[in-house]
Amino acid sequence: MSAPFKIGTGYDIHRFAPGRRLVLGGVEIPSDEGLDGHSDADCLTHALADAVLGALGLPDIGHFFPNDDPDIEGIDSQKILQKSVQEADRRGYKVGNVDLAIIAEKPKLAPHIDSMKAVLAESLEIEPDCVGLKATTNEKIGDLGRAMGIAAHAVCLLIKK
Repeated sequence: MSAPFKIGTGYDIHRFAPGRRLVLGGVEIPSDEGLDGHSDADCLTHALADAVLGALGLPDIGHFFPNDDPDIEGIDSQKILQKSVQEADRRGYKVGNVDLAIIAEKPKLAPHIDSMKAVLAESLEIEPDCVGLKATTNEKIGDLGRAMGIAAHAVCLLIKK
């Protein structure tokens, strides 16, 4: 008998890279530099997709979207998240709610939170009020505190359909 609900966590981190656009939660954020990665490097969405996959007991997004596959270079991370939701659906689960934290010294993310929640909610097939999203700093401690990159943590609740 399968569980009535499942919980997964995810984490991702990307370093800053010049000449790239900054995408977080599916929203392009005005910035002098973006994040380095094979996809659009949306570490928030990557952490969330891993949380969904983790709740299902599946491998992380690198299994489904290898970073050495030239066919997916630059892929929109919302497609990665949507694939995770499809995997949940195939196994009889739907997303109940998610809670996310972005750790970034720069840029200021508060003006973009509602837009990110809306995009993520659409990919997750839930209402925006089921997406918790906070942005914080690393208090100038460590590489994140020196603004060398951005990290994200995610928790996902899946509910049996």
